[in-house]
Amino acid sequence: MTDAKPRSRPPLLAGLAVVALIGLGAALYGTMSDVSNSAAAECRAAAPVVERLKPLARGEVAAFQVASAPKPLPGIAFQSPQGQPLTLADFKGRTVLLNLWATWCAPCRHEMPALDKLQAELGGRDFEVVAVNIDTRNLDKPKAWLGEVGVKHLAYYADPQAKIFQDLRQAGKAVGMPTTFLLDAQGCELGQLSGAADWGSEDAVKLIRAALAG
Repeated sequence: MTDAKPRSRPPLLAGLAVVALIGLGAALYGTMSDVSNSAAAECRAAAPVVERLKPLARGEVAAFQVASAPKPLPGIAFQSPQGQPLTLADFKGRTVLLNLWATWCAPCRHEMPALDKLQAELGGRDFEVVAVNIDTRNLDKPKAWLGEVGVKHLAYYADPQAKIFQDLRQAGKAVGMPTTFLLDAQGCELGQLSGAADWGSEDAVKLIRAALAG
């Protein structure tokens, strides 16, 4: 009686399996390339803007990191002052300074009056400071605190689940608080600043005006 040997896979079937895997990989690579190329094309107009911003990252906004290759931020969501869902796509058509803050973050509290000053000076149809609060407890506290320190020009945007910060951190875009992003009217990232800054300063105003000029 002879020992039974496992039947080997027919060479033709094995070859077809390899071809199928290669085809799947090529399809996925092509899809990812298409997405990347689409994002790059969408933000191509931002290239001269970031060049204009580079010499203006100085003084009070010296920590501002100008984007080397402008592209949209991940699709993030938060709430409007009325509690309605919003995404960054809702702000297309205007330049945005997106800021994440919380009352438990001392540097965040320090810079809020400056952000309010910037909104008072430049805010309008073409520009808005979108300061998103990510407190997850005592949800009345942030609004009360803003009133106590005299912040009155910033709209109150919020994400009580703090998911916006987690999404940006997973994308490698946020490592701490506060974190601030400058986006053009198409939602393309022009640069970011980690930590607090005097956004009401002359240096900051010049930076924003240069972004608006694009």
